[in-house]
Amino acid sequence: MGDLVLCEVLQGLRSDAGARLVQRALSRYQPVTVCSPELAVQAAANYRFLRSRGITIRKTVDLIIGTFCIERGHRLLHSDRDFEPMERLLGLQTA
Repeated sequence: MGDLVLCEVLQGLRSDAGARLVQRALSRYQPVTVCSPELAVQAAANYRFLRSRGITIRKTVDLIIGTFCIERGHRLLHSDRDFEPMERLLGLQTA
């Protein structure tokens, strides 16, 4: 599980107790650092590409997560509209 994905999931929970419960459940997955300097450069290039097509990704973290999945060949399970243009134009695969 990507570190930024874990952060996104946990920040969406309303209570500390709920966050602890979910964190325990997700702790069985090996944590992975999502962003590196090279990935940051590619994410910025993806942002500019999408911007040139009139699409603005609202959250940088979504752009980084999407780029990570594209570069590593991972499928992404999501319910966020920011990933839809990445699917159509950048080849993001979804689960």
